[in-house]
Amino acid sequence: MSDTETVYLKYQNLEDMLKVIIYSAQSMLGMIPMLYYIRYNGKHILFIQTGAVGGVTVHYVVQSERPPKKFIQLKRLSGEYAFVDILGADAQSLYVPILQLEKSTLKFPD
Repeated sequence: MSDTETVYLKYQNLEDMLKVIIYSAQSMLGMIPMLYYIRYNGKHILFIQTGAVGGVTVHYVVQSERPPKKFIQLKRLSGEYAFVDILGADAQSLYVPILQLEKSTLKFPD
């Protein structure tokens, strides 16, 4: 086994995976993971990566289609989310950009 291990966590739905972003934003470090989109083996995958030295965790969900907008508005208190085109002014929401990747060295499980 190498020094860095990658763990993949597949979620049943996007709402559950977005809770990782809310939790991370409320942690002591206040770090918000980036949200990525990639078309991988014919599947639409949204994922975030957490962890650091010694191990990386990739949280992902397979969607039926590509994200319809450029951002997700994520309400901090309720966890409700919506796809939006622009950043808003709601102080109770996180606005998470969806970064579209062309390629990745990650090997998502089947």
